[in-house]
Amino acid sequence: MERPSQLAQEQEEQNVFRSRFPPVPIPDNVTLPDFVLQDAELYPEKPAFVDASTGKMYTHGQVVRDVKRFAKALRALGIRKGHVVLVVLPNVTEYPIIALGVMAAGGVFSGSNPLSTPSEIHKQAVDADAKLIVTDHLAYDKVKETGIPVIIVGENRAPEGTIAWEDLLTAGDRAGNLPESLNSDALKQDDLCALPYSSGTTGTSKGVMLTHRNLVSNLCSSLFSVGPDMVGQVTALGLMPFFHIYGITGICCATLKCKGKVVVMGRFDIRSFMSALVDHEVNFAPIVPPIMLAMVKNPVVDEFDLGRLKLRSVMTAAAPLAPELLAAFERKFPGVQVQEAYGLTEHSCITLTHGDPRRGHSTAKKNSVGFVLPNLEIKFIDPDTGRSMPRNSPGELCVRSQCVMQGYYRNKEETERAIDSQGWLHTGDVGYIDDDGDVFIVDRIKELIKYKGFQVAPAELEAILLSHPSVEDAAVFGLPDEEAGEIPASCVVMGRGAEEREEEVMKFVASNVASYKRVRVLHFVDTIPKSPSGKIMRRLLRDNMMKRLSDKKTSLKP
Repeated sequence: MERPSQLAQEQEEQNVFRSRFPPVPIPDNVTLPDFVLQDAELYPEKPAFVDASTGKMYTHGQVVRDVKRFAKALRALGIRKGHVVLVVLPNVTEYPIIALGVMAAGGVFSGSNPLSTPSEIHKQAVDADAKLIVTDHLAYDKVKETGIPVIIVGENRAPEGTIAWEDLLTAGDRAGNLPESLNSDALKQDDLCALPYSSGTTGTSKGVMLTHRNLVSNLCSSLFSVGPDMVGQVTALGLMPFFHIYGITGICCATLKCKGKVVVMGRFDIRSFMSALVDHEVNFAPIVPPIMLAMVKNPVVDEFDLGRLKLRSVMTAAAPLAPELLAAFERKFPGVQVQEAYGLTEHSCITLTHGDPRRGHSTAKKNSVGFVLPNLEIKFIDPDTGRSMPRNSPGELCVRSQCVMQGYYRNKEETERAIDSQGWLHTGDVGYIDDDGDVFIVDRIKELIKYKGFQVAPAELEAILLSHPSVEDAAVFGLPDEEAGEIPASCVVMGRGAEEREEEVMKFVASNVASYKRVRVLHFVDTIPKSPSGKIMRRLLRDNMMKRLSDKKTSLKP
């Protein structure tokens, strides 16, 4: 008779889910720059990056040339294996060249949001022990007090005491070949190459240690469905921030690997966005739900001839997509396939996605974030017991693969909390896998509202709110409550000319949900704050609402 522990082990193994597709090979001993730039010599004149507004362009041949030039210049400046270079830039055509040049030099690329405050950037620079900063004139004032050497990218004259990007590349050319002593620490695939900082919206921001093998593995898995016929055919929109793992890996590196073109946008406004899609014949647009909302509801879109669109698919990630928004988008853009994906910085970017139906890799169901990619294992665990759940049973999504980060930089405690002894990365997201192997994300564990012991998912209530014809945008979060523990609360952006009162919108939600899911407090607001990656900043909304409610109580006191 089998021992209970052995039975339990077998049951656990039954609830580990793998890809329906065969494993894909991961090349050994190749760095990320070498992997994505491979075969670029076959497409030397083909555009790789083009600025949507200015038309500034780099070909695949020029990208390879300048990655080598920048890497050589960095080595001459003293950058060595493991040294962190902080990049504080908006999306510009030079950005991927800078990131790959840092990695090719043996350094570690760490992107920072140029809209961050000086103290936030300084904190990241100190935490990462950055040896060099690459920025532009607009962000220079935010970094000049760090005491770290600065490289300035842009047309204008570099401020005194800084190094101009173009001058640095020219100096690198003049330097000739580096002495052998500078090339002694040969790069290995297990060396760190990137240190992105994970979103601070659900906790303090932490450096995520990623190696060349982590990112190469992720690209091998996420691009498994891209056949030879697609090489050179993709024109992707580069709007998502390149300092985010989604932007640099999922857009820039993936498109370079496929020898496609990235249309680079530094910021979003609906008119420039639509112009970029139409004028540059973008056929693949990685975006986030708020942009899809604008495409559906903003009247500016109707000024464009949508018949000229070459857009074939959009990929949305970072936040759940409301079913009503998906339906409205498909009505307005009937020829555009919508793919919801799921990824996280700690797993080197894309984790679950869709395939190419033309290659027998069917897309997953609507509102699914895709299927398990080759080389990955996933499971869903009961957060309270740690037991693996069977199909169709919600639990915390855990993933194990060669894409899992090495850990949080100088933070052993958080690393051990995120990655268990068996190598499973605990994502903090609640989801389930159905009978067909399609995965659905319900919400974040930390964001689930606990109302009198019941779990309420903010994303479900947001989807209902967005189905109201007068609602432009919405966010739901929990407010502390003495009796219930937490109550569902919401901030809502109403459309122009809307006449409904807050109570009427609350009644609309109540008519569509069980009593424990009803929104108990609702305020109209002008905008919903979101992170650069498109995630709703619920903590900020909650803090603001609690302050407003507190101030109101104080003013009512006699």
